[in-house]
Amino acid sequence: MSEIIELARRAREASYALAEASRATKDAALHAMAAALRANTDQIVTANAKDVAAAREAGTPESTVDRLALNPDRVDAMAAGLEQLAGLTDPVGEVVRGYTLPNGLELRQVRVPFGVVGIIYEARPNVTADAAGICLKSGNAVLLRGSSSAAASNEAIVAVLREAAVSAGLPADVVQGVPTDRAAVKELMQARGLVDVLIPRGGAGLIQTVVSESTVPVIETGVGNCHVYVDADADLDLALTILLNAKTQRPSVCNAAESLLVHSSVASDFLARALPALAEAGVTVHGDPAVVAAGKDVVAATEDDFGAEYNSLDLSAAVVDSLEAAVQHIRRYSSGHTDAIITRSQANARRFVAAVDSAAVVVNASTRFTDGGEFGFGAEIGISTQKLHARGPMGLPEMTSTKYVVIGEGQIRT
Repeated sequence: MSEIIELARRAREASYALAEASRATKDAALHAMAAALRANTDQIVTANAKDVAAAREAGTPESTVDRLALNPDRVDAMAAGLEQLAGLTDPVGEVVRGYTLPNGLELRQVRVPFGVVGIIYEARPNVTADAAGICLKSGNAVLLRGSSSAAASNEAIVAVLREAAVSAGLPADVVQGVPTDRAAVKELMQARGLVDVLIPRGGAGLIQTVVSESTVPVIETGVGNCHVYVDADADLDLALTILLNAKTQRPSVCNAAESLLVHSSVASDFLARALPALAEAGVTVHGDPAVVAAGKDVVAATEDDFGAEYNSLDLSAAVVDSLEAAVQHIRRYSSGHTDAIITRSQANARRFVAAVDSAAVVVNASTRFTDGGEFGFGAEIGISTQKLHARGPMGLPEMTSTKYVVIGEGQIRT
């Protein structure tokens, strides 16, 4: 039996115990994990220092190194996240719908765990604790495959979490790490029947590889080419404030704005204000000819620019002649994550919301709000841009499936 199959088999066994665990048991495990992370901060930070040193030696950009690095404050934030999870409502057992049939049968559709969840992710080791906690709270055993760049950090964190799970009366194998070599990952993607669902978190290349090569069902988390459309009826002051927040508040994340569309009737006024403000914020604008003509520091956009998820202080921009043209542009280039309209027209807002087929469509607010915490979910495993099962921020309910419970008193079908 291969190592991956053995890990998956053990996760399956652990999932049976976790499926029967009470909320009190799961919450006790989350609190124990939080306490253990804090108690083992020095050990975790020491392991992380090896990853950081290796990354710097390999010439990794400092922005990426910063995402990789842990310190006592970041470990404490990981622990606080687990404690927050413990305070959230347990989705398992929630009745989605229920009624009594004419023949007297009581029918209930209830939330149940998937069983075994595999998560393949890149860079940040804090994801290890976040993902483990979300899976545990939703009743799922988890197989965690982090990137090789965080291998020492992830190994230390997983060891701490496993020991804490045991102290709370759960099997250690509710949390397991997966080797980072490519052969192991490929085998994980082929472990259909032992692994119930895979969730890739990372760049477009990682997500596409998992979607293309996996025989295990996959929930895609989102690449974010998010648009802000400034309508003809927009409040231009409001539009500028929202644009700057959506682009610059945290440009490296998937819900940051990557593309600006401006209606031609307001383009002259808006771009005269927006381009200097974006430049002052350090943003490089890649514009169509109309945008290039409006600002001296604008770079001519290529076709690739309009489809790009920059994750940096870069922004594509174009002038459109109508709301319909804006929608057509978004349909062509959007990744289906989050797209926003800025307008005072309720009619235009309604048309935009109906026509744009993205996981989140925003009216007069920043794209940066597409987030489990901001939506009030308290936690998320990622942002799904697909349409089956889950779409948008994946909170605890989205980490469950459902089953039907049918209760009778001897009824038989005739």
